[in-house]
Amino acid sequence: MTVAIDRATGKRRGDRTPRPGLGRRLKDGYQKHWYAYAMIAPVAVVIGVLVLYPLGYGLYLTLTDANSLNSARTIGVNEIEATYKFVGLDNYADILWGPTAYDRFWSHFIWTIVWTAVCVGLHFFIGLGLALLLNQKLRGRTFYRLILVLPWAVPTFVTVFGWRFMLADQGIINSALDWLHLPTPAWLEDTFWQRFSAIMVNTWCGVPFMMVSLLGGLQSIDNSLYEASEMDGANAWQRFRYVTLPGLRSVSSTVVLLGIIWTFNQFAVIFLLFGNTAPDAQILVTWAYQLGFGQQPRDFAQSAAYGILLLAILIVFTSFYRRWLNRNEQQLAN
Repeated sequence: MTVAIDRATGKRRGDRTPRPGLGRRLKDGYQKHWYAYAMIAPVAVVIGVLVLYPLGYGLYLTLTDANSLNSARTIGVNEIEATYKFVGLDNYADILWGPTAYDRFWSHFIWTIVWTAVCVGLHFFIGLGLALLLNQKLRGRTFYRLILVLPWAVPTFVTVFGWRFMLADQGIINSALDWLHLPTPAWLEDTFWQRFSAIMVNTWCGVPFMMVSLLGGLQSIDNSLYEASEMDGANAWQRFRYVTLPGLRSVSSTVVLLGIIWTFNQFAVIFLLFGNTAPDAQILVTWAYQLGFGQQPRDFAQSAAYGILLLAILIVFTSFYRRWLNRNEQQLAN
C-alpha cells in the first residue's frame, strides 16, 4: 500500500490535524491579541458600570412592587430596610392591560409615535431642503451654514428655556400676535398647543443635524452623474429623483434611524418646556420619569417597567427597519 507524503509538511496527505479545544483557542487568541483586550478593557468596565448594571437592576425592579415607601432608606440616624416583594410580571400586565392602561400607557404611546413621526419627518424634509440650498454656489454660503448650525451648537437647555420665555402668555410671540390683532394661543397651557409647541421646538433643535448630515451626503455624489443625466435630457426633478435620492440612500437611512431613536427618547425638550404641568403632552420617557421621580409615592417598579418597554420597542423597531433596508438594497442590486 502506497502512502502519499506531503513534502512541505512531512505529513501524510489526507491526515487531518486535530482541532484544538476551546480553552486552547481562547488562550492562543489572548496571547495573540492581548493588546486589543487591554485597550477595550476600560471601555468594557465603563459600559458595565454605566449601562449593564443599571439595566440589570432596572429589570429586577420591574419584577417587584418597589416604591419610595417600601425601599431601603435612611432617615436621620435610622436605617430602614427594604420591604418590597417579588410580583413577577404584574407590573407589565398592569401597564399594558390594567384598568387604567389607556390613560397611563397607550395614550402616551400613541402620542409618542405621532411625535416621533412628525418630528423626524420635519427634520428630514426641512434638513434636505436646506442641504440642497446650501449645496448650490451662493454668495455667503459659509455664513448661512454657520447661522443654520447654531441651533444645534447651542446647548439644548438654553434653547428650550429661550423658547419657553418666548411662548409664555406675555412672551414675544404672543405680544407680536396681539400687535397684529391675531389670536394668542395658550402655548404652554392648552393640550393641542402644548403638543404643537413641543414639535416646533424639537424641530428647531433637530433640523441642523439632519441638514449637516445630508449636506455631506450631497457633496459625496459624483458630479459626473449629474452631467451625464443632463446630457441625456433629464430635467431638475428627474435628476433629483434618479441621482440625488439614490445617492443619499445610505446617509438618509442612517440619520433617519438615529433621528427616530433620539426623538423617541427625547427627554430634555418635553421636560424643560413643560415640567410636570402638561400630562397630555408627555411622551413615554418623560411619563416614566414622572412616575419614578415626579410624584409621591414614587413608583420605581412601574417607572423601570416603562424603561424596559421603551427599550424593547426600539429594539424591535430597529431590527425590522434594518431588515427592510437590507431587503430594499437587495432588490435594487438585483
